[in-house]
Amino acid sequence: MNLVQKLSETAMNHPEDIAVFFEGQQITYKTLDSLITRFACGLSKLGIQKGDNVALVVGNSPHFIISLYGALKVGASVIPINPLYTPDELLYILTNGDAKAVITLDLLLPLVEKASQVLTKVEHYIICETKQGEEPVLSGEKLKTFTTIIGLGDTTFGQPEIHEDDIAVILYTSGTTGKPKGAMLTHKNMYSNAIDTSRFLSISSKDRVIATLPMFHVFCLTVALNAPLMAGGSVIVVPRFSPKEIFHITKELGATVFAGVPTMYNFMYQYPDGQPEDLKTFRICISGGSSLPVALLENFERKFNVQVSEGYGLSEAAPVTCFNPLDKRKAGSIGKNINNVINKVVNELGEEVPVGEVGELIVKGPNVMKGYYKMPEDTAKTLRDGWLYTGDLARMDEDGYFFIVDRKKEMILVGGYNVYPREVEEVIYNHSDVVEVAVIGVPDENLGESVKAYVVSKNPSLSEEELIEYCKIHLAKYKVPSSIEFIEELPKNSTGKILRRALKEELQTK
Repeated sequence: MNLVQKLSETAMNHPEDIAVFFEGQQITYKTLDSLITRFACGLSKLGIQKGDNVALVVGNSPHFIISLYGALKVGASVIPINPLYTPDELLYILTNGDAKAVITLDLLLPLVEKASQVLTKVEHYIICETKQGEEPVLSGEKLKTFTTIIGLGDTTFGQPEIHEDDIAVILYTSGTTGKPKGAMLTHKNMYSNAIDTSRFLSISSKDRVIATLPMFHVFCLTVALNAPLMAGGSVIVVPRFSPKEIFHITKELGATVFAGVPTMYNFMYQYPDGQPEDLKTFRICISGGSSLPVALLENFERKFNVQVSEGYGLSEAAPVTCFNPLDKRKAGSIGKNINNVINKVVNELGEEVPVGEVGELIVKGPNVMKGYYKMPEDTAKTLRDGWLYTGDLARMDEDGYFFIVDRKKEMILVGGYNVYPREVEEVIYNHSDVVEVAVIGVPDENLGESVKAYVVSKNPSLSEEELIEYCKIHLAKYKVPSSIEFIEELPKNSTGKILRRALKEELQTK
């Protein structure tokens, strides 16, 4: 069984049940399955086949769902990409990921037309129409509309045989070199984690789950999209998060499950017009992406009378490994093993440490990735003896609950988005006036963390504003430093390695 087969099974048994709510539209399982099949057939007629890679640069919408499941049905591997990425970031992933086709938005058409001159291996660009009543003007044989692809297909499509170890999704996450690396998730990885997460959280056909987290992010992909669809529930697709919209849509459609990052809970708690009555249909809220402050958790639960269950995951694990049980939550913890997944805390030798001691969190289960795309050395470092080494420091208590202590990877979480210091540093290093740079995360009241850069410059007149503007050209908005401090020398150890932690400690003493 895989995601596509399970959705088709639900469509056969419960054809008129609502699969997707989107901006006033209701899409039944029967209609959704038909659109997916027609899209898969259309892709096949373009020459997209099993083993090809298809990039998906689309926001939260039915376009995303139909494209994802349609590409999986034809046997292709899907590469979900943030539409907010800069041309440089998109170009790297599309090139490294060997994308044969790109599905994207009409809003990005000018970028697509420029990129097509460079990306010679991309054979097709499929443009999703988002402007009502406006047909995108396409030039060139490689460009087709989403509607055209649907029209090419029919519901008699003969699906190729798909094996559980075939690659379903390639999720790009940053590596030690600063360049993103693609975590290869199989059909087994994606399906098992959706099913196991769904069962652990008791998601059923009666649930209506809000999907306002970015669908290209694995948290939303599994928890707010695949899990409810595998349970026969409904997905309420919200293109952009706003507290006002969440309160409105929950009251209007009777949403039962909300999945978000701590920043979202903070904005909802602080929203002056948010009333407990508006969220009375919620049976559970799910938090992930970064640690949820206990004070915020308790304040949110007290105000809205709904339980928040915090969990843990990472792209390489499709992503969920832990969640707080619905019947017994421990505030501040990431919970316990979900079904079929084992978490363990080990020392540097890979030996399990005693209860209460801090070590590296490692994971084993059917959700663990196959490896990194075209990166055997990185794969060997991360996957050892069947265990996924997360790089996160944790401890386990006597009841089997896990607590994240720190992040070894020094990742910065800006409003739930991952920002990797080395990636930002490499961009700043490319400025001709910069000698050295170190990037760290600093606390931010609204976003959880923001990016701060320390720069050694050879040009005394180089300003903070000028360097920030430079970053905006090469980085997605949330990766751009909110502040830049110029210093004479960066702290280093005896081998010359820059010490980011020393910068953090110095900042805390100020």
